[in-house]
Amino acid sequence: MNNEDLFKKVVSHCKEYGFVFPSSEIYDGLAAVYDYGQNGVELRNNIRQYWWKAMTQLQTNILGIDAAIFMHPKTWKASGHIDGFSDPMIDNKDSKKRYRADVLLEEHQEKLRAKADKEVEKARARFGDSFDEAMYRSTNPRVVEYLNAIAHIDNTLKEGLETGNLGMIKALIEELGIVCPVSGSKNWTDVRQFNLMYSTQMSAVESGEDSLYLRPETAQGIFVNFLNVQKSGRAKIPFGIAQTGKAFRNEIVARQFIMRMKEFEQMEMQFFCKPGTELEWYAYWKEQRLKWHLALGTDKNSYRYHDHVKLAHYANAAVDIEFDFPFGFKEVEGIHSRTDFDLSKHEEFSGKKLRYFDPETNESYIPYVVETSIGLDRMFLLSLCAAYQEETVEGGELRTVLKLHPALAPVKAAILPLVKKDGLPELAEKIYNDLRFDFKLYIEDKDSIGKRYRRMDAIGTPFCITVDHDSITNDDVTIRHRDTMEQRRVKVSELRDILAKETGMSALLQKLV
Repeated sequence: MNNEDLFKKVVSHCKEYGFVFPSSEIYDGLAAVYDYGQNGVELRNNIRQYWWKAMTQLQTNILGIDAAIFMHPKTWKASGHIDGFSDPMIDNKDSKKRYRADVLLEEHQEKLRAKADKEVEKARARFGDSFDEAMYRSTNPRVVEYLNAIAHIDNTLKEGLETGNLGMIKALIEELGIVCPVSGSKNWTDVRQFNLMYSTQMSAVESGEDSLYLRPETAQGIFVNFLNVQKSGRAKIPFGIAQTGKAFRNEIVARQFIMRMKEFEQMEMQFFCKPGTELEWYAYWKEQRLKWHLALGTDKNSYRYHDHVKLAHYANAAVDIEFDFPFGFKEVEGIHSRTDFDLSKHEEFSGKKLRYFDPETNESYIPYVVETSIGLDRMFLLSLCAAYQEETVEGGELRTVLKLHPALAPVKAAILPLVKKDGLPELAEKIYNDLRFDFKLYIEDKDSIGKRYRRMDAIGTPFCITVDHDSITNDDVTIRHRDTMEQRRVKVSELRDILAKETGMSALLQKLV
């Protein structure tokens, strides 16, 4: 199936099998807001737990917090969000649709990159083992033209955003002949900046001094608690602070399902280190975070690093980990070397010292920060897109299966009595009750065993445990593996150890050390 069909099927699958629902759907929904269903919330919790354990349990120098969503408004003045947290917006006059101008340009770059890759693959097929890809990319006129066009877009976009010359960005869109995906026209408005923060009030009376903001990121809650955590945790540089939580952004255009939402969850870690060592730690965390992704068994060719062309004014290095979604490579996680900007700004605006005294060197300094920031919702979508498969099985039947890593699967095992009589439901319930304290399980006796298998395949359940008549006398069951559909008899007493080994988080985490 092509990528567009795959994405449509993933979106449809999410609703049909209780992963994601449109928010307040009975009232026709709310744009770019979604609810997680009974299976979605379990998958989401497991992804969050994998991240949390990898950060705070495996790393001896990372501590966790949970800061409030509401923060003093000066926080956002100090961080620069009030004055500068905006995206370049452009509207199409014919379709009345609004777009991020930089995203339109990035999507055009992806088309050029795909054309260059196609030329390279054609040459590879023609020249075989003697093919030198690096030389071909640097010498073939057509490929060089595509790559130069990509670089031209990068340079123009960077200059336009850094200088505030938004007319330059519109001119580039017109120069490239970029059309509205809906109307197909080039009838664009001027590009203008659009602030992404939601504001509200602390009290019932609206006044400027009572204005609050829904946090657009979780990082600032970490920075303002730097000394609280450092002192109470007796932490020594280098150390990190991790946090997961909701953030809110008034996105210009929200599309591609849960890829870009107005309410979303971040999993962020700020790593505080001595000035001058930040780029070493940046390289370390760049490697560690990709390792975290690949431990799940996802094809490594589906990931890539994308270095930032335009660095934020406070950063001295930044890279995105991108995944090849059905709609192209998109950012899933960012690693940023933020220098001492955040703590310095909060020290300036609060009037409170946010410095670390190093007992080894007998000096006091503002630490530098390396940030890792991953979107939980994007990781959720990545997991589904990577896991979704349609297979033709024996007899020509088509089965839909989510080949999620067992540690992430919403349900670890289904307990299925073969028939609803002869004591089988009672034995199945006994097995369920014995195991439910350790594992998320499902028990069902409705429909044929084949249909029940298919339902479990569709939500990614790694194992189905079938209780039959022999189970009564032999105290054993049939355990079926989701991916291979192989079945074998095991003793009921062995089930806990099997599920712990195959579906537990420990084996996954061990890949990271």
